[in-house]
Amino acid sequence: MLTVENIEVRYGGSEALRGAGLEVNRGELVAVVGPNGAGKTTLFKAISGTVPAAGRVTFEGADLLAMKPRDRAHLGIAHVPEGRKVFASMSVLENLEMGGSTEAGRADRRRAFERIFAMFPILAERRAQLAGTLSGGQQQMLAIGRALASCPRLLMLDEPSMGLSPVMADTIFDAVREIRREGGMTILLVEQRVTDALADCDRGYVLEGGRVMLHGTPAELSPEKLRRAYLGV
Repeated sequence: MLTVENIEVRYGGSEALRGAGLEVNRGELVAVVGPNGAGKTTLFKAISGTVPAAGRVTFEGADLLAMKPRDRAHLGIAHVPEGRKVFASMSVLENLEMGGSTEAGRADRRRAFERIFAMFPILAERRAQLAGTLSGGQQQMLAIGRALASCPRLLMLDEPSMGLSPVMADTIFDAVREIRREGGMTILLVEQRVTDALADCDRGYVLEGGRVMLHGTPAELSPEKLRRAYLGV
């Protein structure tokens, strides 16, 4: 479904990604882990088109690097960014409506909203509330719901547990499992909680210094290999 090959991204004179690559097949949950500054968020931005990149990125055969970011969303790619980034001055419902502005989202809005409100009842209760007044966990639910409103085929989640209490982070991970279980959603996940990220994934990639240092199934990514990838020892 998604193939990233030899991707390179520069910020000024420094390289954030240096020949990184990965593959995501339909229906998979693929995790990307690594230390801070490894290039994980930049990788997601390159896929969704919010930073210029060189290399090759294809989604179901379409050349993403030749497309504008808004066109990538219409293909069925939804990006939940690091730090949630909800539209603070808009209501919960308005945020969801923004997410549902893709062609697929407009065609199936009623069913998509019913699913979102069933998964996150607090959003239904607070649909008229300004997003900026929600708690951090509720904003993360809204960010995920906004992405689901687009009726995506690929859901990219960047650090969904960031800044949340352990209990709320567990709630968010439960929601991710439900999204995959009920809808067969293809998911690409960046997460600092390595154990959680690798526990449910089909395959994992370890980024360090803008390169893929290790990849494989959870069984192949042993604690010893992860320690060497993270710490070099």
